[in-house]
Amino acid sequence: MNAAAQKVVLITGASSGIGEATASYLGARGMHVVLGARRTDRLEELAARIVAEGGSASVCKLDVTSLESMQNFVDFALDKHGRVDVIINNAGVMPLSKLEALKVDEWNRMIDVNVRGVLHGIAATLPVMQRQKSGQIINLASIGAYTVSPTAAVYCATKFAVAAISEGLRQEVGGDIRVTVVSPGVVESELADSISDPGGREEMKSFRAIAIKPEAIARTIHFAIEQPADVDVSEIIVRPTASPY
Repeated sequence: MNAAAQKVVLITGASSGIGEATASYLGARGMHVVLGARRTDRLEELAARIVAEGGSASVCKLDVTSLESMQNFVDFALDKHGRVDVIINNAGVMPLSKLEALKVDEWNRMIDVNVRGVLHGIAATLPVMQRQKSGQIINLASIGAYTVSPTAAVYCATKFAVAAISEGLRQEVGGDIRVTVVSPGVVESELADSISDPGGREEMKSFRAIAIKPEAIARTIHFAIEQPADVDVSEIIVRPTASPY
């Protein structure tokens, strides 16, 4: 088994969608996956499946909007495994609506989860990786980090921020720590379930008609992790072949 296969990988938002698929995929390939989310019942079921198939998985309740919760998540992984090789900052929400709908609470929720959540993941793991002189921070952005569409202004702004933060981090850390941005196009997930605005819901229905499986993103993440330590896959966009966006 190669070194990449035995890495300790922390995954936020692991209870569904891309996070769940990535945990299953990496766990099946020998990585020690540490699963974080608020819905621990789902995490326990996922961890049990991974372990039943011969993998290694553990669970810790996580609210990415809380730095204390994120630090507890990282400390949990350190106590169990003694190191943190990779963190996948995957947790995200996408309640789309036009700005004129003035859904300020939803704007704030996107900022808290999509931006602060990533910053908290960096804050909790970067000192560990600097001490180790190794590590990889993988941030999930979106095709919304490259283009903006109606109903998605705030969501896209949060993903533009993820891309900017990631690039700044990459330039700052250099050498020992790799930074990767994975930007999915439309993927089957529960993200659309958070859309309360009727216009946003209808737009997303047609948009998701060509959605790809979350396993496609899991394979991409695995590709980035398994590269040699001196190779940083800095940015990948993965989208449906039929996508016009």
